Order: sequence, then structure tokens, then C-alpha cells
Amino acid sequence: NTAPAIAVVALHVQSRHPDASMLVLPSDHLIRNVPAFHAAIATALPLAAGGSLVTFGITPRGPVTGYGYIERGDPVRGSERSFRVRRFVEKPDLETARRYFSSDRFFWNSGMFALRPRRFLEELQRFRPEILAAAKAALEAGKSDLDFLRLDSAAFTACPSDSIDYAVMERTSASAMVQADIGWSDVGSWTALWEAGDQDASKNVVRGDVDLREASGCYVRAEHRMVAALGVRDLVIVETDDAVLVADKSRSQEVKEVVETLAREARTEHVSHSRVYRPWGYYESIDAGERFQVKRIMVKPGEALSLQMHHHRAEHWVVVSGTAKVTRGDEVKLLSENESTYIPIETKHRLENVGKEPLFLIEVQSGSYLGEDDIVRFEDRYHRN
Repeated sequence: NTAPAIAVVALHVQSRHPDASMLVLPSDHLIRNVPAFHAAIATALPLAAGGSLVTFGITPRGPVTGYGYIERGDPVRGSERSFRVRRFVEKPDLETARRYFSSDRFFWNSGMFALRPRRFLEELQRFRPEILAAAKAALEAGKSDLDFLRLDSAAFTACPSDSIDYAVMERTSASAMVQADIGWSDVGSWTALWEAGDQDASKNVVRGDVDLREASGCYVRAEHRMVAALGVRDLVIVETDDAVLVADKSRSQEVKEVVETLAREARTEHVSHSRVYRPWGYYESIDAGERFQVKRIMVKPGEALSLQMHHHRAEHWVVVSGTAKVTRGDEVKLLSENESTYIPIETKHRLENVGKEPLFLIEVQSGSYLGEDDIVRFEDRYHRN
């Protein structure tokens, strides 16, 4: 969660640059007006240097129920478009969102912050000392790995999970808000994607192989098959290889209720895609049934899977394109296009791409249990357990 993550970074920055300020920015937000964003940052940094924990409030563009809100307090003397924070409020229902929108005191909570590490850590120690202690332990026991600093897994896993809002911002008296009219969106819904997309003359946003006839105001995304839509208005249509969503655009945020149903029914569509990315490439499920599963595997040039074995399944590999270096027990051999090999149960094995092009192969698994947790790793260049 955000509080432990920010705590680790704040500790790291403070140890090297004690007087620095930090900007905490989600990686997936859309900001259309970059100069205005720079101006908002320039306003926030002096406040942070003065000891405030600064958040950026977005002027609402409508009564949206998918965002948390910030109620502004008194203006900050000598700082333009800056206010003390009166309170943070959770995502409201529609009636409450309409009331907030009609007021000039409420702003969308962007989840972006400017702060001095030392000041943030002081407040974290005051309100959630156990998070700070766990972050310190994870950082101190961490190890350098080329350009990476890998935290101690056990220490960081033991850290309580909490957001910066709950852990600090909703409790501290040092919070301030800079009003930021920057063309912001967290792109947190299909409707937000439609708003951010390139709309045609009928206000449709299309991705993939799509045929629209007399349609308007729609977001249509086709990832694997052609999608045709005739005479529809204001719909979200999303096709992937394992599920299809059709929703009224005004209700697209209710997709979370579908996800909750999938979880209750112990389905997997909400937690895993058919294509799963790994450091070495990816695999995708093609077919599965009782005691078998078929996957398409891509290994990037120069990369390798771990040296591993399985207790409950055997594997058959057929090279589609590229050159594979295969370790099977004590045997090491090269396989080219249209060549294959068999990996018996409980046999140590490894797959490597020794060529300059991506390696593609088909894997057929067979056995009594085919779960991804049936992997015993002996060597792994990516330091996975």
C-alpha cells in the first residue's frame, strides 16, 4: 500500500539528501496541461519546505462517485490557490457527489503529494509507528542488485498495509492543498478512457478491429476478435480473449460489482489474464481440460526460465520458431523449429533462448495437478523463490 512504499522512499531520500523535497506521483495518471501542473508543483514546494504535507486537489468536472474528495479549509497566507485541508472524505454516493459539485469547497483527491521526507516520517512515527519500523527494517536489510535496491521481503511483507491518506493525511494537522486545474484523470474507469481517447465525429473511441454503424458516444475495444456494433449509444464494449464487457457508459464503475461476484464464485477472470508476463517473456493459455493444459510460450532473446522441476506434471515442448537451449536432467541440447522434447515428472529442466530473435514454443502439460505453485526452483537469475 502507499504508506509503506512512501515511507521506504522517504527514508532512502532522507539518508542521502536530508533537505530534499519529494513528489509522490502515481505512474498511471493523465495530465493534459503540463505547464499548469508545473505551476502547481512550484506552488507546493515552498509549502512542503515549510513543513506542510501538500496534496493536489482537482476542481471537479462533474458529480463523480469514483473519486475521494478533499474539503478545503482556510487559504494559506501568501500562497496562491493554496488552502489548509479541513477533511478528506470517502467516495460519495451520487446525491452527495452532486452536493459537493455544486459547492466551491470540495475537490477531487488526486493522490499526488509534495512533502519533505523528514516531516512525513515524523508524522508517520506519530500516527503509525509500526509502519515506520517495518519500513526501516525492510530497507536496512535490503540488498543492492545492479541498479535496484531490493527490500528484505520478510520485513516488508510483515508491514501493516495502509494508504498514506488513512495513515497520515486524514490525521495530521500539517496537511495543505494546492488547487490544480491541470486536465487530470486517474483513468480509473472505462468512461475515463473514453474521455481521454481520440474521439471521432460521433464521439466514439475505438481500439482494435471494430465496425461501428450509426453508433455514438461509445468506447469499443477489440483485442482478439472483430467487434461490430449497430445503432448503439453511450456503451462500453470491451472484448478480450477470456471475457466480454458490455455496459452503459454511465454505469461503467459498477464493474467492481461484477468483480466481487467473480471472487465469490471462486472464478479467475478477475485475477489472471490468459497472457501472463514474466521477466523472461510471457506465456498464454490456449486450452485446458481434465489433466492437461496447453500454453504458448515466448522467451526473449538472451533470457532463460529458472532451473526447476514439477512434482505433479510432465511437459512436452514443441519449438515453433527460434532456437531453444534445453536442459533436461544431465542432458543439454539445442532445439530448432519443428523439433520437440519431453520433460518427465520430477526432472530438473530449464529453457533458454540463445538466439537473437524471440523464441516461441507450444507447451503441453499433463498430470494430476497443473497449478503454477507446483514449481521447485533450483537456480533463477531473477531471484524468485
